[in-house]
Amino acid sequence: MPSFDDAEVYRSILESLPVAVCVVDLQQKIVLWSDGAEKITGHPRHEVIGHSYTGEALLPCDQPGCEESGEECPLVQAIKMSHTIEGIGYLRHKAGYEIPVRIRAVPVHNAHGSIIGAVETFEDDASASPDHHEDNLKLPGFVDESTGLASHAMMQSHLRETLGTFHEVKVPFSVLYFRVDGLRRFRANFGTEAADLLLGVVARSLEGALWKTDFVGRWSEDQFVVILNGCREDVLHAVRERIRRMLAGNAIDWWGERRSLPILIGEATVQSGDTLDRLMERAERSLADASAGRSLAASASGNPTSGSH
Repeated sequence: MPSFDDAEVYRSILESLPVAVCVVDLQQKIVLWSDGAEKITGHPRHEVIGHSYTGEALLPCDQPGCEESGEECPLVQAIKMSHTIEGIGYLRHKAGYEIPVRIRAVPVHNAHGSIIGAVETFEDDASASPDHHEDNLKLPGFVDESTGLASHAMMQSHLRETLGTFHEVKVPFSVLYFRVDGLRRFRANFGTEAADLLLGVVARSLEGALWKTDFVGRWSEDQFVVILNGCREDVLHAVRERIRRMLAGNAIDWWGERRSLPILIGEATVQSGDTLDRLMERAERSLADASAGRSLAASASGNPTSGSH
């Protein structure tokens, strides 16, 4: 049909797709950004068109908290290798947290067969399969209103259930205990809205870092708890470090400045004869040790430390 001879019609179709689509030229400048890309990343079209893809904060990587060169990103590799690149990576949302995504990058050729750029599609990997406990979170009292995570009561229920499974069939699990250090002072200085926004960023990062069999919830005003099902003590440190790196970049834009707080992490692995109180007491002691270590480091340097610990 003659109407479809107009290239702008095709561009309009691509831009309106609910699927995340990004097209770059040979200089790695973004030339097309779909509605789906806006929705997943939070970056509106006018903020990214014409900008370098490898220079943007949303640059994908195959590990959370990664700081690798942009030359490793799928779009660049698709152009260099002249074939499709697929995989799972991470994109940084405009709000400051990282999200796992499934990525496919394909080189784009002109009528003469020369590569003129690449197109990438990506989808939120967290939505690739249904959350098996999503329905439970819809029940009254089971959701923390500020973050949308499981409430304290819900996390206690999950912990008791997981402990029961351990005592019955010896399925191991570990707990990570997080505290957003200095949250009360942050709230006093910048207000409740800023504090809730920062907590939301932390919550989304924790959700994105976990397997579907794990649980994360709000434990108190400045604390979160993660249940790592099947996680033994010998691999807990590696899991903790991966999540720590992912949280290290968490920040919010507030009145023209980036604002963040350090996040302290405690840990505990279930032991024979554990009760809920015993398990959480060990996690709390570990968190207290992390806090003491941070205070000691700050005193030695003469400056407050920043980032996650």
